[in-house]
Amino acid sequence: MTLPSITRLYDVIDHTWPAAARHDHGPFTIRQGAGGGSRVSAATLNTSAAIADLRAAEQMLCNLGQPLLFMVKDGQDDFDAQLSADGYVIKDPCNLYAAPIAQDRPPHKTCFPAYPPLAAQADIWAKGGVGPARLAIMERARGPKTSILGRVGDTPAGTVYAGIHDGIAMLHALEIDPALRRNGLGRHLTRGVAQWGQSLGAQHLALITTQANVGANALYTSLGMQVVGHYHYRIKSEK
Repeated sequence: MTLPSITRLYDVIDHTWPAAARHDHGPFTIRQGAGGGSRVSAATLNTSAAIADLRAAEQMLCNLGQPLLFMVKDGQDDFDAQLSADGYVIKDPCNLYAAPIAQDRPPHKTCFPAYPPLAAQADIWAKGGVGPARLAIMERARGPKTSILGRVGDTPAGTVYAGIHDGIAMLHALEIDPALRRNGLGRHLTRGVAQWGQSLGAQHLALITTQANVGANALYTSLGMQVVGHYHYRIKSEK
């Protein structure tokens, strides 16, 4: 089965992990993140941009009280060079993975779909830095969505969120309680998302992880997922 294109996955990100608001501003899309992190706060370039366009986008980000942060997509080498020359530094290079939705089922009694998320899931997310602003992203997403509670024995030990758009189930915010890691629960939760997505007719599973997260990249590769493309951020530090 042909994997979805990187352009299609960028669109799935926006729909399954949405910003609080989006503004088209010249050649840029400006996202209002409401404290939800880089993915919902970064501006993106849609066409070529002159320096005046960049300055206007920077001003709008400032007006929103957000850092000067841009997502650089595959193929935007000229824009990347422009930002670099203007003093922007690279932040969080990311891999986008995809695979056909078919995955082995997780072991019995390890994964339990639940939406809205349970208090135990919110506690696990909080330990991993996924606080109220990111939970609000999940709440405002439209379309099919779920969270999955993972257990080790009878103990809540992990959680993940997922949404479906354009036939793709995208996994977000997978967290395992630090005290209960190395029990294979990350693998089980990924398969749980695939099983949920397949039950709703999704054809592919997709996710994002930073290139620096060696363990996550190894996990997803071992599950047969393939890197479809990349992106990174560039941010301008305050002087």
